Amino acid sequence: MQRDLQNLRKSYEKDALLEKNLPESPYELFDSWFQEAKITDEIDEANAMSLCTMGVDGFPKSRIVLLKEILEGNFLFYSNYKSEKALAIESCNQVSLHFFWPSLERQIIIKANVSKVSRDKSLSYFQSRPRGSQIGAWASNQSSNVVSREKLEKQLSHFEDKFKDTDIPLPDFWGGYACEPISFEFWQGRPNRLHDRILYREENDQWIFKRLQP
Repeated sequence: MQRDLQNLRKSYEKDALLEKNLPESPYELFDSWFQEAKITDEIDEANAMSLCTMGVDGFPKSRIVLLKEILEGNFLFYSNYKSEKALAIESCNQVSLHFFWPSLERQIIIKANVSKVSRDKSLSYFQSRPRGSQIGAWASNQSSNVVSREKLEKQLSHFEDKFKDTDIPLPDFWGGYACEPISFEFWQGRPNRLHDRILYREENDQWIFKRLQP
């Protein structure tokens, strides 16, 4: 297979990211950008983020997960604790989070250390999920092989019957992760590929920012 993509080009001209307008905290800038993304019609899920982990096979791997909360500075998402991503995090708890909002010509890269949230916190979120999503957490042995779609649907039916007319308990193998950022890189597209890149890093308990060349 061959494809010539050299002529796929775009000029970035929607905004600028200048030092005079930067807040002291990257969380303030993140929230400002996130709120704008949330109300932008072209963006379906502003909280969709790419989670990149270092796999136990030695390869990095990215996948989209959903940011569900920012709590005490930590970015929270939820998953199966026996999944491929969970095994990767257990092996190496340093990850990268990536938000990309093309219609705003913006992206944010966050490096973070990850830990599990408390059981009570996982339970609170699990109980807020739609019933179908709760059952789905039980039905899927995430990342393991399955012989067919029909087999997966039988697993779902099994747990639908098992939990019929009763509250669905939180699985022992399912819960939340808290990502504690150590750096934020904000990228704003600019003309002629001279994009704005601002890196925030925490030093001596305060956030310091610097501009990176594009």
